[in-house]
Amino acid sequence: MRVAGRAVIIVGGGEEAFAKARLLAQSSAELVVVAEQVEPAFADWLAKNEIALLGQPFDAALLKGAALVFAATGDEAADRRVVEAARAAGIPANAVDRPELCDFFTPALVNRAPLAVAIGTEGAGPVLAQKVRARIERLLPPSLGALAALATGYRSLAEQLVEKGQPRRRFWNAFFAGEAARNVEQGDIESARRAADQLLLHPEEATGHVALVGAGPGAEDLITLRAHRLLMEADVIVHDALVPEAVVSLGRRDAERIAAGKRKGCHSKSQAEINELLVSLALSGKRVVRLKAGDPLVFGRAGEEMQALRDANISYEVVPGVTAAFAAAADFELPLTLRGVASSMVFTTGHDLKGASLPDWARLAIDGATVAVYMGRSNAADVALRLIKAGLSPDTGVAVVENAGQPGRRLLHGTLTDLPALAERTELTGPVMTIIGDTVAGARFDRSEPIAARRNVTADCGASR
Repeated sequence: MRVAGRAVIIVGGGEEAFAKARLLAQSSAELVVVAEQVEPAFADWLAKNEIALLGQPFDAALLKGAALVFAATGDEAADRRVVEAARAAGIPANAVDRPELCDFFTPALVNRAPLAVAIGTEGAGPVLAQKVRARIERLLPPSLGALAALATGYRSLAEQLVEKGQPRRRFWNAFFAGEAARNVEQGDIESARRAADQLLLHPEEATGHVALVGAGPGAEDLITLRAHRLLMEADVIVHDALVPEAVVSLGRRDAERIAAGKRKGCHSKSQAEINELLVSLALSGKRVVRLKAGDPLVFGRAGEEMQALRDANISYEVVPGVTAAFAAAADFELPLTLRGVASSMVFTTGHDLKGASLPDWARLAIDGATVAVYMGRSNAADVALRLIKAGLSPDTGVAVVENAGQPGRRLLHGTLTDLPALAERTELTGPVMTIIGDTVAGARFDRSEPIAARRNVTADCGASR
């Protein structure tokens, strides 16, 4: 509805009127509020935004020349009188939360001005419209409006310099998904302009990009909004073996998927091969997501991949993910740091405990740090025996989670003395996270089982024979 310079009238001074006024203030209309009494917060907002307030009873004469009328008094009879007066004057009217009285409906809006997405249910389900809006908000980056505004300045140039048809579609695809878009997302408009200029002059030279993305612990609703957007934009998804199919499937349906997982005893590709693959895909102009379990910077070998991309002069970005230690702590409702108990924490794989000297992180554990051991089932005995020998109390609490953060997770608890029994739990086939420290005492144990439960049962049975 074109409302520039025309009056849009809201009748009412309560919460419903205030919500509608905030929405309509984003338009170019001359907003007018009619109400004898206005809630203080609403009145302050009107004054701050220099919006006209007519502090008087509603009168049909006030509607003259208005483009639209909103009845938001909170009283059905009063709203009906406003709507009838508007209709008599030939002005479309909307009664807030009264669809049977509405000549039109206001949709839920995703505002990325100049881009806008409207979601409407014709009054049938405003709450549903808001839920859909929330999902779309998550998919569209906040920078999209600035990118659309930038595109406006290149529209006529693209029509002059880029051949119509497929070449022009390729140009705009590269504009909205390439280096210009990434620079806008980072707030660097000047670099975005330079990238767009280069694309205009050489539209066939669109370069690829690699995003090193943390997939989190495995639950698809624990990835970040940015990770989800990048998956939806990717031409190729190169994923680890530990990333569940449900997370990989969040990507575009037509995206190429390449398994590059490395699990114990089963390496589908070497790290050097993965590095070469990422470089090759990017040089061919592909948008690549390198999808890593947990966080790419925590035991994810992202450093080697970033170096390979830097050496090849390929643009890349890193998107953090929820690392397994955080997911395991959440599963146990376990504080990783606790005032007066532990003020530091350590992430480790435990492999360095096999050497002759005690690593620095073990000394931190003895001093009270919380220790999170990744992939710790097979080396559990080494971890426990070396820490006890170094002076950590055998009664120190231990929490173990298989498939942390996922619906099928399994929780076990005990002490450092019990930890060697973890190696006997061959039914634990998923990735195992072990947390050691005094903070474990504050965890919730009613959903977990003892680490050494099976060993104790066997011993009891043997004693009874």
